[in-house]
Amino acid sequence: MAKYYGDLIFEKSVEGRKGYSLPVSPVKDYDMDENLLREEEADLPEVSEFDVVRHYTNVSFKNHGIEKGFYPLGSCTMKYNPKINLEVSKDPRFTSLHPYQPVETVQGILQIYYETQKMLAEISGLDTYSLNPYAGAHGEHVGLMIIRAYHEAKGDFKRTKIIVPDSAHGTNPASAAVAGFDVVEVKSNCEGDHCDGTVDIDHLKEVLDDEVAGIMLTNPNTVGMFEKDILEMAKLVHDAGGLLYYDGANLNPILGVARPGDMGFDITHINLHKTFSTPHGGGGPGSGPVGVTKELKPFLPAPVVRKAGDLYLVDGIGKDSIGQVSHFLGNINVVIKAYSYLRTIGKDNLRDIAKLSTLNANYVKESLKSHYKLPVQEICKHEFVFDGLKDNPHGLRALDVAKRLLDFDMHPPTVYFPLLYREAMMIEPPENESKQTLDAFIDIMKKIAEEAKEDPETLKKAPLTTPVRRLDEAQAARNPRVKFKDLLED
Repeated sequence: MAKYYGDLIFEKSVEGRKGYSLPVSPVKDYDMDENLLREEEADLPEVSEFDVVRHYTNVSFKNHGIEKGFYPLGSCTMKYNPKINLEVSKDPRFTSLHPYQPVETVQGILQIYYETQKMLAEISGLDTYSLNPYAGAHGEHVGLMIIRAYHEAKGDFKRTKIIVPDSAHGTNPASAAVAGFDVVEVKSNCEGDHCDGTVDIDHLKEVLDDEVAGIMLTNPNTVGMFEKDILEMAKLVHDAGGLLYYDGANLNPILGVARPGDMGFDITHINLHKTFSTPHGGGGPGSGPVGVTKELKPFLPAPVVRKAGDLYLVDGIGKDSIGQVSHFLGNINVVIKAYSYLRTIGKDNLRDIAKLSTLNANYVKESLKSHYKLPVQEICKHEFVFDGLKDNPHGLRALDVAKRLLDFDMHPPTVYFPLLYREAMMIEPPENESKQTLDAFIDIMKKIAEEAKEDPETLKKAPLTTPVRRLDEAQAARNPRVKFKDLLED
């Protein structure tokens, strides 16, 4: 090997060594179809149980997670999720249910489903929800299908455009394109380097016409600014015959304080796997419930849970429904965790999440703005964005800062997004982080800023303490080499 990757499990392998002892099988040998048999033995390491335990324990140490250190990606991806909610979702009385059981025998889970719909509707100010979509982007696609169905039900087939701000999450234009819409970008308000990501009302007026089906917005936006002109924007879009879609990825800082429905939004998705107690890392599991106004309720995907007297029922596909978008009732396991989370927090304490996430973000922002460029000086919500180092004589990049953070056992923030700034570093300290943790992060960020001036080579070479150093990230994503034999070829 040209490179040392640590003690991999294959390197511990010794021929004939075993980590198990199994009784003789009572099943007699029998002939199998040769098409089902391997041509050669599986290339598996031969190791002891002790070797296996040590291997996976060491691997877990090398992986950064929310239980290991600070994640300044916050409410959008990684905030702490109480273990009690996971335990509730693993209860055999839930996990042993079968989707084809008679409805009378699954009243408990249907009650949870129904009450979760109601809680999300009250939180967001909309009429009702479908919990079927599996993720935020899935919810976006469902919402756009509802927008299309709404216009076509009125005989209006010319509305083929969706307006998306230039500060939007990347899934917004992607979802609109996948749903068959033409994407129209609307500019942000900018004065010189000051771009706060809020929609330029004058430009919005220019792009609105009778071909616009709707607009997709995140409020607060990706710069952490609240769209103060949202009521005017809603009126403009509605007067033009369009609908407003709310991307709920940034719902955390307005919980219990403001509601999308009150702002004029017609459709929203909420990420249960971000805001309400399911970890978001690793690509899943997820759930992106879609809520709508009363007018759009007939278009919701099926099945839908409703209550009739004391009985909870599952309705099939109605004549105006966009159809079924997931298996059965969606990702019930995630719904259970969200239900447990909401019942634990309670209605009266919900706004504490918003207050503390906003407080934490502003505390970090104000503490670091003398060391990092801060394009938007105003009070932010749950997140804010730096535009690289403030004093940067050696031309270091946001990526260098992010890589250096790994040496301090802290996950880096999102870099190079939003696209409004060349050296964007988006920081989201969620509500559950203590002042002590935030102070430690602030101190490390200040140390890195000083290193950028006095010892730039350290940042350029970082990370220095991780199992592997800087990777070709494009190749790592597009052509990952994860097999032991691949490493031997390096």
